[in-house]
Amino acid sequence: MEMNWIVTWLIIFAVLLVIELLTTGLTTIWFAGGALVSAAFAVFHAPLWLQGAVFIVVSVLLLVFTRPIAVKYFNKKRTRTNVESYIGQQAIVIADIENVKGFGQVKLGSMDWSAKSFDGSNIRIGTVVEVKEVEGVKLVVSPVSE
Repeated sequence: MEMNWIVTWLIIFAVLLVIELLTTGLTTIWFAGGALVSAAFAVFHAPLWLQGAVFIVVSVLLLVFTRPIAVKYFNKKRTRTNVESYIGQQAIVIADIENVKGFGQVKLGSMDWSAKSFDGSNIRIGTVVEVKEVEGVKLVVSPVSE
């Protein structure tokens, strides 16, 4: 009976690995690791309840502790699109930014944008700023330190 559980865990491992390769979403790889460790426990004739518990515990531990690192590593070369790509770019203030009055404009590339300051301070015309966020149709900016 133990050999059947070894094969079963290895089949689960293979299926989860194939799903991960097809989706590349970093979703099932953690459970594949749990299945592989459970197969090792089955080799040593561990009871089925222990194999199941090991599957759950190892899967959750892998998910919690290694997923954030893997997501950061694999999303490193992700190309930002649309307005998300403006974050971190520099712009120039073309109309004084005053959050309280709701005034402010910057020029980013060839486009003029409504803007507000990141920390609520006023920013004068001609100041070089960095885009910190995008809120609707407004860029949230902060002066660039020289």
